[in-house]
Amino acid sequence: MTYCVALKLDRGLVFAADTRTNAGLDNIATFKKLHVWEKPGERVMTLLSAGNLAVTQAVVSLLSEHIKTSSEGQPNIMTADTMFQVARLVGSAVRKVKDIDGEALAASADNFFVTFILGGQIKGEEPRLFQIYAAGNFIEVCDDTPFLQIGEHKYGKPILDRVTRRDMRLGEAAKMVLLSFDSTLRSNLSVGMPVDLFLYNKDSFTADRQFRIEQNDPYFRKLSEGWSNKLREAFADLDELEV
Repeated sequence: MTYCVALKLDRGLVFAADTRTNAGLDNIATFKKLHVWEKPGERVMTLLSAGNLAVTQAVVSLLSEHIKTSSEGQPNIMTADTMFQVARLVGSAVRKVKDIDGEALAASADNFFVTFILGGQIKGEEPRLFQIYAAGNFIEVCDDTPFLQIGEHKYGKPILDRVTRRDMRLGEAAKMVLLSFDSTLRSNLSVGMPVDLFLYNKDSFTADRQFRIEQNDPYFRKLSEGWSNKLREAFADLDELEV
């Protein structure tokens, strides 16, 4: 399993993804699930992936190959005019991989369960954020709920529901996202460190703020311990049930 989250804020976009994948308790590995394409000064796009690793890697590889092999007049993610068109290209790539591998996966009792979060900005429009499903269809994030989660999301959702604001600073949002991961890591062994983090400043058209948060990262450890202490203090300050 995995956990990925992305936020669309007034100041830009925040993306994070864990790196754990497993095929049983004794077969655990690390794979990157946060992928970035960049044309400095023109566009930056990020794709987060969850689900069958072979399928998600095939989709990412197909998108990257199309950048090199697309003929003139045939759009790819680096030539599409809008993020909506990019989302459609990702959806088409998902369907193409399903056409190739879907029947074999079904026959072997594997599944084609995959989901993606696509976000970024193309010059001439605002940053945008989409969730893309296994059927290749997608939705775009709305102002009422400016974040998307895929994978093992239930443990990390409460803090996002309570704390997220559109006017947050990106560093503040990154702190919240890492606390969301801390809650998930404590409750689900299928999600694991390190965590890949990308902060995108609106209208910067550069992907220079990418980080990998390791298990022993001093800031993450301080954040986790501080959050645990504050929760205990808040719990102790609340009135007990009178029985």
